Amino acid sequence: MSEIRLQIDNKEVTAKAGMTLLEAAQSAGIEIPTLCHHEKLEPYGGCRLCIVEVEERGWTKLVVSCVYLIAENLVVRTRSEKIDRIRKTIIELLMTHAPDSPRLKELAEEYGAVRDRFEKDASFCIHCGLCVRYCAEVKKKNAVGFVDRGVRKEISFIPGIAAKECNSCKECFPLCPTSYLQAAFVLVESLAFPKAPQRF
Repeated sequence: MSEIRLQIDNKEVTAKAGMTLLEAAQSAGIEIPTLCHHEKLEPYGGCRLCIVEVEERGWTKLVVSCVYLIAENLVVRTRSEKIDRIRKTIIELLMTHAPDSPRLKELAEEYGAVRDRFEKDASFCIHCGLCVRYCAEVKKKNAVGFVDRGVRKEISFIPGIAAKECNSCKECFPLCPTSYLQAAFVLVESLAFPKAPQRF
């Protein structure tokens, strides 16, 4: 596989063709924050937190690094006043859903995000899709999925599948950046999963 040279934060980086900007940065030890990325999953670009600034042929643009493929002689900036401002707003919006998420609190401190800037909508899910994609792409079970769309979109376990598959797996639980998933599972389990017959 051919190698591609680019510059990230004034550092010369050599990466393999086909890599995303996020992968190239990680391979060079440069950290870019993300909430929806996982090395075993297809790039998703859902949280937008990994936004970076790219300069190519004299043009500058903002791109989502986890889905943007590297190219020869790209100049990439992972931090700037503009990028930090955008990330700060994204974090503040995500905190309306999950204000007590340890990961979001950590990011809020780094970027100066204000927890109560926007009105709360405490669904506790930030729609990163990690659980849905991991179950579908890695486990091939499709026991958890998106329900509805737009502002009404939610994560839900599919009772018929989850009742058979989830108790022996639960590999998606640690992926959840808000810890919402485990609570959602317990709720669905109590309401919808068939109870084992009692023996006397």
